[in-house]
Amino acid sequence: MKPPRIDKVIFSSAVAIIVVLSVLLLADPEQGSKVFGDALSSITGKFGTLYLWGCAAAFGLLIWLALSKYGHVKLGDEDTKPEFSTGSWIAMLFTAGIGSGLMYWGTIEWAWYYLYPPYGVEARSVEAADWAATYGMFHWGFTAWAIYCLPALPIAYAMYVRKYKNVRLSTACAGVIGEKHAQGLVGKVIDVFFMFGIIGGVGTSLGLATPLISESLSTMFGVEKSLTLDTFIILAWTVIFGLSVYSGLQKGLKILSDMNAWLFLAIAVFIFVFGPTVFILSRFTDSVGLLLQNFTRMSFYTDSVGGSGFSEGWTIFYWAWWVAYAPFMGIFVARISKGRTIRQLIAAELVGGTLGCWIAFAVLGNTSMSLQLAFQKDPSTGADIAGILEKSGEPAAIVATFQALPGGVILLAAFTILTLLFLATTLDSSAYTLADAASRDLEDGQEPAKWHRLFWAVTLGAIAIILMYGGGLKALQNLSVITSFPLIFVLGISTYSFMKWLKEDYAAKVSSESVDVKKAAKSNAKTKSMTG
Repeated sequence: MKPPRIDKVIFSSAVAIIVVLSVLLLADPEQGSKVFGDALSSITGKFGTLYLWGCAAAFGLLIWLALSKYGHVKLGDEDTKPEFSTGSWIAMLFTAGIGSGLMYWGTIEWAWYYLYPPYGVEARSVEAADWAATYGMFHWGFTAWAIYCLPALPIAYAMYVRKYKNVRLSTACAGVIGEKHAQGLVGKVIDVFFMFGIIGGVGTSLGLATPLISESLSTMFGVEKSLTLDTFIILAWTVIFGLSVYSGLQKGLKILSDMNAWLFLAIAVFIFVFGPTVFILSRFTDSVGLLLQNFTRMSFYTDSVGGSGFSEGWTIFYWAWWVAYAPFMGIFVARISKGRTIRQLIAAELVGGTLGCWIAFAVLGNTSMSLQLAFQKDPSTGADIAGILEKSGEPAAIVATFQALPGGVILLAAFTILTLLFLATTLDSSAYTLADAASRDLEDGQEPAKWHRLFWAVTLGAIAIILMYGGGLKALQNLSVITSFPLIFVLGISTYSFMKWLKEDYAAKVSSESVDVKKAAKSNAKTKSMTG
């Protein structure tokens, strides 16, 4: 097997664009934040319905595919066996897809909906609490994982069935734009574009998780929150996921994902058992019923008359965020899904991913809400989570939630470690995917060069630290979501390419099997004639 090689054009172009944009953002971070913030508001405001329709269509298509005659099609040869156990496989795709954002928003997202509910509902009312416990499950549920799953299928099919050697989004579009364009300028533009989206998405995750870890450490050890502490946290992350990505899929990422999943379940079980168990169960049951009853309404809600901006600020923003991350998830999930069927891959993402997120929102979010409701009845009990949120911000409200639970500081320490591991897994997967996309002619089962994987790990950490000091991290986060707009059309092309390949290959297979059956029938008839 030849040593893995990099695609010099994609690699150098991606690095050059990253350096130029980073310099521009550092030169005038305030103006950069304003420009990209205005652009993001324009996209979510003017093209919001496109996101709503497109993401609903993706969910519908995947359900049809899973139930159709194509569901049993294997991503590989007939005798290909999965590389990872089912448990490790689901843990890897789950932890890579949600990062520390699930720990962050799973605990506190309900509070925003409680204070500023949709549909003209009165704030802090019983109905507001109903929607508050439901909308987080909606935003992190079926539709979100459908967006993630959509590009994974064409990329995996191109790798394991069509036998393309380049692990890229452009390769998945070859059925429509042609192999020449997929390997040429058009393909390289697609790949460089989505690589920058990954880096911006990582910046978004770091922008959320770093202040949360900083708040937790400050509370537990009394250290002052500062840029120095934030830098130390990012450096620690870089070391963890750098070592993991250097070790590869089997020795690094798999082990990190398994640890992550087990710790997540352990904390969830502890809170469920020693926290407000009955409230968690009843609130989750109510939320599932409300979600299933209103799934269509929530999927297409724009509030065009009321103009509250709820859809643009939450649902459409979330769908744009998932789309920006989708190519990264597509490549990574395709990488680890060899030997799985189309139906298995769809089920793992839509069912496994959704249930994992629902557990977090059910346990963490409902526990936090129970503290708020208890405080409203009797200020000597519970905790004013919503008040802390408005006064001191989300990280402080999240820390206050864990401080008020049995176990206090110990539980907060475990939660902090879990947040650290969750983001490390996502960053690890991101660095691996960036190296994949900038490599060329990888043989079946071959991984990108170790130095290449490590390069992107260090680059992700360095960009976060530089822009954090320079004040340009927020602009980079906005830019990453802005990249989702053209990616909608790229994902549409890759999906059409996949369906085209699937129909061609399936028709050819059925035709071949039909010919074999006819030949066997003729042979049997001839044999009977001769013996008769």
